[in-house]
Amino acid sequence: MKKTKLVRLALLAFVAYMVPHTLLAQDKDAEKLLSESRDAKAAFIKTDPSMSDLFASSYGYVIFHKIGKGGFIVGGSGGDGILYEKGKSIGVVKTGQVTVGAQVGGQTYREVIFFENKDALDRMKQSKLEFSAQVSAVAVKSGASKNAKYTDGVSVFTEDLSGLMAEATVGGQKFKYTAF
Repeated sequence: MKKTKLVRLALLAFVAYMVPHTLLAQDKDAEKLLSESRDAKAAFIKTDPSMSDLFASSYGYVIFHKIGKGGFIVGGSGGDGILYEKGKSIGVVKTGQVTVGAQVGGQTYREVIFFENKDALDRMKQSKLEFSAQVSAVAVKSGASKNAKYTDGVSVFTEDLSGLMAEATVGGQKFKYTAF
């Protein structure tokens, strides 16, 4: 009986020690992602100053500070981003993509997806947003966002960071949202 109480007490002490440390690690990861998101937003605006209007006028947006991509016949990509609704951060979005086709190389890039209205943002929050064609993204350069057009309430911009990728592929980009 005494041994059981001792085991329970040790287990309770272990849990009491681990829970705050686990939560602190999650908080540090979220804070780092938020900081990287702010830096990526500033970089987008530095490249295209008119993009600040999109950030201000869109119903919401998700910023992926870095997406890694690579492939040789079969490829994939992935990254984490922060979802904003009316300028306020509300959660984390994970993206992943699998592609098949003629492709070789690797690259990293940042991506921002703007949502024109609540319905478009809600599709992201419900993890129902998918892209099947990569032609929907606009490469960020000065003035590119001035003529931005929404397709089904969504407008996508990317900016290369490093690497080189040649591809003619079929695949789809999916998203998974988790609220803070």
